[in-house]
Amino acid sequence: MNPNYSKGIYTLILYLHENTVQKVGKLGVLRLPGGYYTYTGSARGSGGFKRIERHIEVSCGRNKTRKWHIDYLLPITSILSAVVSVTDHDIECAVARGIGAVCEPIRGFGCTDCSCESHLHFSENCETIRDAVRKAHERVHASGLSISVSDYPLE
Repeated sequence: MNPNYSKGIYTLILYLHENTVQKVGKLGVLRLPGGYYTYTGSARGSGGFKRIERHIEVSCGRNKTRKWHIDYLLPITSILSAVVSVTDHDIECAVARGIGAVCEPIRGFGCTDCSCESHLHFSENCETIRDAVRKAHERVHASGLSISVSDYPLE
């Protein structure tokens, strides 16, 4: 995965193989049903989309650091793909809200620095979640902002 290390917003599409009880930092213990999840985050810092590579390293066990809520979920899921929007605009919350309009939010996850209900969402159906992610990114793109949307399969 190498979207030229630009900056922007990304959504990981994850698969949790079975029902799980997982401690997630200060958020506490979560009961998560098996199925498909999305996590929307920002890659607008100095490393840009290298953040996605860090997530892959955590998922594979090569990085043991637990800094963000998603770091607790990655080792127990499979990353299926990353949908990225290359942009300088702060659209992370708009994308997360768009996904949350279709998929079930996991309250408080990944949103300690904003007023969103969640940046992690669940669906039992893979196509539902992929469609929700694509439409959320495209909807923000259609708002007139200069954004390039791409889907990078990681499986």
